Amino acid sequence: MINNNMTTRLYRTFTPGTRYKSLSGLDGRVQSHPQKKLTSGQHRCGKGRNNSGIITTRHRGGGHKRLYRRIDFRRNYKNILGKIVTIESDPNRSAYICLVHYRDGKKKYILHPRGVMIGDTILSGPRAPISMGNALPLTNIPLGTTIHNVEIQVGKGGQLARAAGAVTALIAKEGQLTTLRLPSGEVRLISENCSATIGQVGNVKWKNKALSKAGSKRWLGKRPEVRGVVMNAVDHPHGGGEGRSPIGRKKPLTPWGYNALGRKSRKKNRYSDVSIIRRRK
Repeated sequence: MINNNMTTRLYRTFTPGTRYKSLSGLDGRVQSHPQKKLTSGQHRCGKGRNNSGIITTRHRGGGHKRLYRRIDFRRNYKNILGKIVTIESDPNRSAYICLVHYRDGKKKYILHPRGVMIGDTILSGPRAPISMGNALPLTNIPLGTTIHNVEIQVGKGGQLARAAGAVTALIAKEGQLTTLRLPSGEVRLISENCSATIGQVGNVKWKNKALSKAGSKRWLGKRPEVRGVVMNAVDHPHGGGEGRSPIGRKKPLTPWGYNALGRKSRKKNRYSDVSIIRRRK
């Protein structure tokens, strides 16, 4: 039924739940047992309700219980070689994670860079070589290098390009600022002292998965969505009418009366506006 050597696992239709189902391939490398000292419980908001029990975020609720894996986004354990021991799946993110054993006995999780295998060594610090999985300040990274897990503020840890398959390009340096092209197409300025990890985030075939049934979506904590046109008039601007009636508006609207198509949701006068050279596509 499953071929682990493929990058994507394809299922045959033995049951309705396996019809059209496809998941990321294990490739014989991924382990699912996390390091106990690097995990913790997490409080989830549950059903998307506030302290009064009112739904403030729709279509949330349920889902499988998860352990949180503490990821080293800062990569501030510098000038000490680390060895990749395992490559594991993380239920809290689309990317795989790696367990790293450092020479002094420390153990940390990092995001899995594409192409890094079990047994490889990684290094963090300004003098680290330009190789897959190493973390360096942007000022020490050559132009044209593909990077991920990029910091926005020095020492805060990586915040950009952390999803499966994400990659950022370093395209220019000028003064104390560097210019990056983000996965969204946005071009922005980042301080040269911010750190980043060399390479692309692994599990690039994650976007090709097909869940095949509604239950798989419920396991992820997603509840069903209902079209506004089938609601009552008090519940949605598209609701009401007799039978299969049109929405009765010039443009599609959100449940709160805003334009559903083409309306910019980014707040004006944000602190980061001065850093953006070209908006995302």
